[in-house]
Amino acid sequence: MEYRSLGTSGLKVPVLCLGAMTFGEADEKSFMHKVGCDEKTSFAIMSRALERGVSFIDTADVYGQDGLSERIVGAWMAEAKSRDRVVLATKFRFRMGEGPNSSGASRYRIVRTVEDSLRRLKTDRIDLYQIHMQDIETPEEETLRALDDLVRAGKVLYLGASNYAAYRLTDSQWIAKTEHLHRFVALQMQYSLLVRDLEREHIPVCKRFGIGVLPWSPLASGFLSGKYVKDQPPPEGVRLDKWKQRFADYDNDRGWRTLDAVNAIAKEKQTTPSAIALAWLLAKPTVTSVIFGARSLEQLDDNLKAADVKLSAEEVQRLDDASAFEIGYPYNFIGNIQKRW
Repeated sequence: MEYRSLGTSGLKVPVLCLGAMTFGEADEKSFMHKVGCDEKTSFAIMSRALERGVSFIDTADVYGQDGLSERIVGAWMAEAKSRDRVVLATKFRFRMGEGPNSSGASRYRIVRTVEDSLRRLKTDRIDLYQIHMQDIETPEEETLRALDDLVRAGKVLYLGASNYAAYRLTDSQWIAKTEHLHRFVALQMQYSLLVRDLEREHIPVCKRFGIGVLPWSPLASGFLSGKYVKDQPPPEGVRLDKWKQRFADYDNDRGWRTLDAVNAIAKEKQTTPSAIALAWLLAKPTVTSVIFGARSLEQLDDNLKAADVKLSAEEVQRLDDASAFEIGYPYNFIGNIQKRW
């Protein structure tokens, strides 16, 4: 398993990160209802992943309900005595409970969410603590100062952001620099062959500030896994069978053209479509580790093949061309003049 530095920090993480969103059987109140796996399977997946060198696990307080995913990860680490072998990442921001202060990224809330996550995870520290989405109602300086206090107290080691606009991420880095606060070293964003929007501004920002990108949904909710066939409905029981609007977003010429290219290269290299889609991300600038999910050991093994795949520049270009997207103004205007933006 290859390891890379997380941005310009000193932390080394494997190029594949196990996402824990599907761990636990959530009830009907959760958006993960009927798309997760039971605790026994979750334990087996984490143990197999760690054996294969995937020592990076990402979860969030909101996954499942009442911190279900965090509780399962914490119970597994305690049973397997694996805490010191794992780089543990979790997130906060979205609603947990009732009342006006049960969501957001205020200081009032952050000092509580971290304690709740530490308790559920059965640990004394969180290696990478990430704000799950920017909070436009809370000044960024307030959020950063609260997070800086957690680092100084030793409850959190590194900071990250997720689902941030590029302007807000830039503002955050500037505040951290001028106010001498700990800054974000990682940015977790949706990024795949079918969702390449962050290449417009986020990737240049991350290059500028030395932020490591952690793509989530790298298989476009499973569309790039090879399970789907044009002009046929999603297989019964898969995630896109439930999330029909998400499937409709990919069920178009660009989506099928991209999947055809992925399948063709997978056949040439005698590997799986999932491995090719993940390997494409690992060939991209600023990407440190790709977050993938698994609901079974078979899915885990399928995704782990990406660690052994190295795409040539020509193969990366083939995938770039197949998944080309409209960059929009002013990027196309700039590109027409300088051939890049």
